[in-house]
Amino acid sequence: MERLLIVHWNRQTGPEPIIQYPPEKPFPPKAIFLKIWAKHELDKENTMIEFTPEDSENSFISIIQQFENEIYFFCLVYKQENTIENNHLGQESPDILAIMSKNLVELINTNKITRAISEAYTTIKNYSKLDEEENLKNFFQDKIKNTILQILRNGVISKLDLTNKLRHDYGFSTANIDLILISFIRENLIVKKNVPGSKECYFLTNDLSCTRIPPKSLPIDKNDAILLRKYKNSLENFYFNYDIISDIENRTIIQTVLLDKDVFSLIKTLREGRVSVNDCLSILNNKQELLNELLEKKFIFEAKGFVYLFSDVRFIKFKPYFIIERLVERYKNQDISLNEYLAHLKLLNEHIKSPTSIDYEIV
Repeated sequence: MERLLIVHWNRQTGPEPIIQYPPEKPFPPKAIFLKIWAKHELDKENTMIEFTPEDSENSFISIIQQFENEIYFFCLVYKQENTIENNHLGQESPDILAIMSKNLVELINTNKITRAISEAYTTIKNYSKLDEEENLKNFFQDKIKNTILQILRNGVISKLDLTNKLRHDYGFSTANIDLILISFIRENLIVKKNVPGSKECYFLTNDLSCTRIPPKSLPIDKNDAILLRKYKNSLENFYFNYDIISDIENRTIIQTVLLDKDVFSLIKTLREGRVSVNDCLSILNNKQELLNELLEKKFIFEAKGFVYLFSDVRFIKFKPYFIIERLVERYKNQDISLNEYLAHLKLLNEHIKSPTSIDYEIV
């Protein structure tokens, strides 16, 4: 993606570009926006259209928005040769672009618009670059995302209450709460819906955790029988006595692996095979004490000058049925309405297959 633009449609004079990011380049010619308007007029059933002008190196995705009886276009500009990569967001999640465009248009006449459009640009640029693991890791690394996840674990909350709670209880600026929640929507962690008597409520329908698991295959050469036996014995002893609850409560995985990009990079590298001790130290920026910590905590295994993966770290998405008890308590305390209570209960019950089913996904 090259840039983002917001264009106002003046009913008397036509298109009026308002702001773009990055701001350096001149706005596209007025004729381009007239053709975009014409495409919107011809396809009134869809708020989003795609347009590639003749004899142009650029293509456009445009979303039409109406705010305070005025019409605006939210436009993504990208190179034609990058159509597949840059059009990924529009094809996969048009609702996410709709959220972004609505949020930005509502900030047009405020002093927050410049920062908001730069954040939207960064969000879209990074959207297709992050693989699922990297995106999930951010829920543990990013303080505001992690805080929102903790709040959502108490059950349904309105956008207004969530915004106020973040601002007053945690001191977070929440001008772009819609942008922040895009990652939650992308990973199918939350559902947003209107409830009678409440506006824009958010419901946690999938929770997120992390765990250790053994490597998918034994990383030791089968011809080295002695080393293979030593590795397998260590693996069996560790996982036979492994206390996952203690690991989660003590935040061992989070603090040691997920909050350290070098360690997480090492884990991903070791999934492909062993590395030498020197290469391992290089990945860890020559932190010998960190290498020793990973050995002590049984994340890696060292032998004969090489380092092997011992504990892989994976994310788990699971249905948060524990919320049901919290919903009951909050309803009794009149913290949520009957409609909010029933709406979240229905969303959770939709996924229950049987009383003994385990509903989770290891990423």
